[in-house]
Amino acid sequence: MAIQWKGVFPAVTTKFNSDDTLDLDLFRKNIQAQLDAGVNGIILGGTLGESSVLTNEEKEILVKETVAYVKGKVPVVINIAEGSTNVAIELAKNAKIWGAQGLMLLPPMRYKSDHRETVQYFKDIAASTDLPIMIYNNPVDYKIDVTIEMFADLVSVPNIQSIKESTRDVTNVTRLRNAFGDRFSILCGVDTLALEEILLGADGWVAGLVCAFPAETVAVFKLAKAGRIQEAITIYRWFMPLLELDIHAKLVQYIKFAEAKAGIGSETVRRPRLVLEGEERKRIESIIDTGLKNRPTLPEYLSL
Repeated sequence: MAIQWKGVFPAVTTKFNSDDTLDLDLFRKNIQAQLDAGVNGIILGGTLGESSVLTNEEKEILVKETVAYVKGKVPVVINIAEGSTNVAIELAKNAKIWGAQGLMLLPPMRYKSDHRETVQYFKDIAASTDLPIMIYNNPVDYKIDVTIEMFADLVSVPNIQSIKESTRDVTNVTRLRNAFGDRFSILCGVDTLALEEILLGADGWVAGLVCAFPAETVAVFKLAKAGRIQEAITIYRWFMPLLELDIHAKLVQYIKFAEAKAGIGSETVRRPRLVLEGEERKRIESIIDTGLKNRPTLPEYLSL
């Protein structure tokens, strides 16, 4: 499946049972909610998917289950976040065998590679597979900035096709467009900047709060792209306190709490993460409850 890197791509959470095994029934329930809302792809094993605590066996299960469930309706993409080039290549090859249609690729983990090393890392992995690749650029959390100059060195790699833009600098969308035109698709990777980046020309949104609020997320994107800006802004303003849950170190716990309150997930996380408690829990619950209470009535958006 060729991937159109456009639209809303949920970075879905991984669902766990109380005994720490994968909760595939709840996982499928959430995937169905995403499909019903009109998303354009599914991303597995990202930051929200608790990638760092998943085994390769669990990643294989998640990919195979998702591919079987979506039945070609949308592409299934798996994240690669590894410290070793060889391990990343092995995962890329396995992802193809498991049925994934694309890769989201972070720079090397745990080692702050320089320009030459970062570019070579991406090139080595891309050369090992024919799967289309989205480069995940998040220097705030992962400490390596994939610069314009690095992307210039990657233009010649045909299966590096898109960029998850998570620098938290909205002007980077314009810089990328000025430098490369439409060579790379650009997807906003920061929920609180999504509408701004869409209006600046981003092709899509790798979303977090979509896990709990899929319809509202897709509606904002589609309304904005259809030129119905004021309607998109109205929903986005309601959404903002919830979207801010995405830009915190505990985004997994916060968003899983929202999923549970919305009826399409659970709070269960894998240690060392722990379920929220005390004053922090009350504060986050108040934000979620307020959002649910004031949830807007959406215009018809699926046909846009």
